[in-house]
Amino acid sequence: MRVSVIGGSLIGAETAAVAEELGEELADRGHVVVCGGLGGVMEAVCRGARGVGGETIGILPTDRREDANPHVTTPIATGMGHARNALVVMNGDAVIAVDGGPGTLSEIGLAIAHGRPVAGLDTHAVEGVTAIESPDAAVDHVERAVESD
Repeated sequence: MRVSVIGGSLIGAETAAVAEELGEELADRGHVVVCGGLGGVMEAVCRGARGVGGETIGILPTDRREDANPHVTTPIATGMGHARNALVVMNGDAVIAVDGGPGTLSEIGLAIAHGRPVAGLDTHAVEGVTAIESPDAAVDHVERAVESD
């Protein structure tokens, strides 16, 4: 399946390590990572997925595919700014949120509105987000949620 991974664009080393581990876990299980294609959580999750041969899709806010982080295998330029958040969410069967600020919160809201299961790793505590403790448990959660639909 495709899993949208959303999160902060400015993150510390600990959050980057979690996102990278998440990317590895998703790719190891054969899932495609969908993200916003830039830095922070987006770059770390793509780096993890690519490190084990996974596929990554970056839906960029800019109108230039070249703006994608170097670990995106399929960059999609939109020129839509934050409005591209809807496209990030809609192109995943489920969503995993890692950390994040207001942009991540908007994606969480869109995911819930569109019935996507949302797992959260140290992110916003809102109704509709299931707080999860580890990357492998987050992948387990979204796999079960999508299978049950």
